[in-house]
Amino acid sequence: MSESAAPNVRHRSRRMLGRDPHESNRVSSPLELLFDLTFAVAFGAAASELAHALAHGHVGAGVVAFCFATFAISWAWINFTWFASAYDTDDWLYRLTTMLQMVGVLVLALGLKPMFASVTEHHDTLDLDVMVAGYVVMRIAMVLQWWRAGSHDRGRRDVVGTYLLSILAAQVLWVVLALVDVPVAATFVLLGVPFLIELCGPVYAETRLAGTPWHPHHIAERYGLMVIIALGEGLIGTMASINVLAEDALSWEVGLLALAGTALTFGIWWSYFAAPAGAILHAHRERSFGFGYGHLAVFGSIVAVGAGLHGGATYLDHATHLGLVGTVLAVAIPVSLYTLLLHAGYSSLTRTFDRLHVVLLLLTAVVIGIALVMAAADVELVWCLLVLSLAPWVSVVGYETTGFRRDAAVVEEAGA
Repeated sequence: MSESAAPNVRHRSRRMLGRDPHESNRVSSPLELLFDLTFAVAFGAAASELAHALAHGHVGAGVVAFCFATFAISWAWINFTWFASAYDTDDWLYRLTTMLQMVGVLVLALGLKPMFASVTEHHDTLDLDVMVAGYVVMRIAMVLQWWRAGSHDRGRRDVVGTYLLSILAAQVLWVVLALVDVPVAATFVLLGVPFLIELCGPVYAETRLAGTPWHPHHIAERYGLMVIIALGEGLIGTMASINVLAEDALSWEVGLLALAGTALTFGIWWSYFAAPAGAILHAHRERSFGFGYGHLAVFGSIVAVGAGLHGGATYLDHATHLGLVGTVLAVAIPVSLYTLLLHAGYSSLTRTFDRLHVVLLLLTAVVIGIALVMAAADVELVWCLLVLSLAPWVSVVGYETTGFRRDAAVVEEAGA
């Protein structure tokens, strides 16, 4: 057993030599689970701001701000997660540095409201001050973590140096964009520069150099857990709508709405975990980039479903500019996006695509279309959402009846 994998009962300081990428029974640590809770807060803030923007009729601006918010949140999580998979020592210094990163995430969450306001209220510049301050705190912690790894894992110093350089260069540009007054649209364009810098660092380090010893099954589990965190917004949105209906007394509508929101959330969960991601990443580590960065949009689409369900509460409470069709679209669009990303991600990860994908996508489109036609016909929101909740179950049924054989064949072919 390596030093990094050995039990650390006293949490004494230990060297960051890298974890064994083939370590058996590697699972998420209690510290990682605690760390994820700060992202639940951040995702919740982003979903709340999107629901607020939609209710006030700021649809386009709200969606743009939400996409940027969920990207910034997910990007921070990805950076830590892959480092932790490779170098988690769980000693006292690692724990305290992770706590500092958690503070940064909470500061980032505080900055979402002014950022949304600067976009939806059409300010001259994008208000990134608080968000960037949160990133500075997180980056200080990450630089310390990477510096420790570089000083101990001498065989990978060039790899660690590449990560450090890309993180520092990108963070400097983030700070500059926060301090310089640039129009909102131009700022969003310029943000692509630090993004590309920070993206190129890992790509070069993992493909041209020795790479880091991340664990494929651990990574797959960590992403699955973040999907569950994002799904929590769907349950929160469902509860918000239920509270509106249940103000006077419980009714059959309350039960149907609870069923619709829970079924939608549960169906997304079931469909996501159908793919054997850990086994395939174990056999094909080079496919990690599509898997890892592709989840930026997956996380965002799932959180947006929760925001849409929260929008259902404002519709039922007669406190929104959106009509019935717009309210149903606020849920249907992210559900559609999630479904497309699910099948595209599966094809990218497994390098397969067959008629089953096409059939499932078409059937899902039919279900979503029926829900929208019902909304256009002025059918009550509860019934529209109940039909819409069937959309992810199309993929679930397809997997359980036919797709599982394909997964077994894919895993067997990969030798995993």
